[in-house]
Amino acid sequence: MTAPTITRFHRTRLMQIWRSAGWPCKDALEIDLLAAELVALHTSAEGFETLKLTEGGIRLLAEARQRGVRALSPHDRMGQRFAAQLLASGRIVWRELSLRAVIEGAPPEAVPPPPASSNPLWSEDTPASRKAANVWRMARPDLFSVRNTTVPAYLQPMVHEIKHSRADLLSDLRHDAKRQAYQWLCEECYYVFPAGIAEPEEIPEHFGIWVLHGGVDDGRFELLRPARHASCTLPFAVWMALCKATPLRSEDELAQAHLGEPAVDELPPCTEAP
Repeated sequence: MTAPTITRFHRTRLMQIWRSAGWPCKDALEIDLLAAELVALHTSAEGFETLKLTEGGIRLLAEARQRGVRALSPHDRMGQRFAAQLLASGRIVWRELSLRAVIEGAPPEAVPPPPASSNPLWSEDTPASRKAANVWRMARPDLFSVRNTTVPAYLQPMVHEIKHSRADLLSDLRHDAKRQAYQWLCEECYYVFPAGIAEPEEIPEHFGIWVLHGGVDDGRFELLRPARHASCTLPFAVWMALCKATPLRSEDELAQAHLGEPAVDELPPCTEAP
């Protein structure tokens, strides 16, 4: 018998079984895992069936986790750490969204103007200088987040830019248009970097500062300076961008996920005709 090929969908199911009580779903993924002896089926005295990971299954998950850790750069690991902190504080977080924003003082040919039907990101009480600006650029903030609320006025959109090295931070500070785009998309904008790579005085005063004390994987974050608050309203176009993107999920949320209901981006492709 040929051993089944183990894919990321199998690894996802293994992790779900590890985090749950092990109730079986009786689907094709479990057949493959049982055949590969990565899980074992146990029947209680009352006749209830449960799945338990074998030593081989635990070893496969551990190896996959180590490969994932090694593949992530320090910048990415630092971003994941801070995203987890934002999730724990009750915010909805997206990574590396592509959002269009208005900047001031750039040559008109820098970016083609948006269609006439597009809505501004700022509300009607925005300063006239911002409303009159018509130079657009694409912004890709490392972390974009809003509060988990149903009241639009309480959303408090934020941008957090992760900078693991001084060179990366200084490069960002030299691009005024990039920083303007970050500010234009949110009410508060922060730089997050390891302690010691820059002094607070080097960061423009309207940006907040978080610093990481210790290692990327086990250090603690400290707020050195709050960001200057500026109210803004997110329009329909940005809402659509958020709807199309998948927000990050916390480890606790993943642990509570129903067994057999993987995230949308983890569903295996359909191979059978309806």
